[in-house]
Amino acid sequence: MATMQCDVVSVKESLFSGAVTMLIAKGVGGELGIMPSHAPLVTLLHPGPIRVLLENGTEEIIYVSGGVLEVQPNVVTVLADTALRAENLDEAAIAEARKTAEQMLANAKSELDSTAALASLSEIAGQLETIRKVKNRAM
Repeated sequence: MATMQCDVVSVKESLFSGAVTMLIAKGVGGELGIMPSHAPLVTLLHPGPIRVLLENGTEEIIYVSGGVLEVQPNVVTVLADTALRAENLDEAAIAEARKTAEQMLANAKSELDSTAALASLSEIAGQLETIRKVKNRAM
């Protein structure tokens, strides 16, 4: 099976580097499936899961808070603001952060407050989607 080099990096660290058969991510235009020899592409990413399919058939799931996806024919690079392996996400902490963000939105006194609360809720939705993907994979 054909492979391509994949690198997923955040501001803090490199989370993944290796050969993959496919990468699935949520870009601004919708969900993208990237395979070897894909046409060159650069797009912004929405918060949510990045699914990396390995040569042996296993799958890695990584949460990104947003960033940039760059595709070259045999190399795909994800440059994320924040990235975490899905198994490191804390569902209880995310639920608490959701309550806080919803309260911030309800009590917003300015457009800036509303925008910050909505950005936080967008990240939280992406984290919850990542957790759901991991749980569905385990079933």
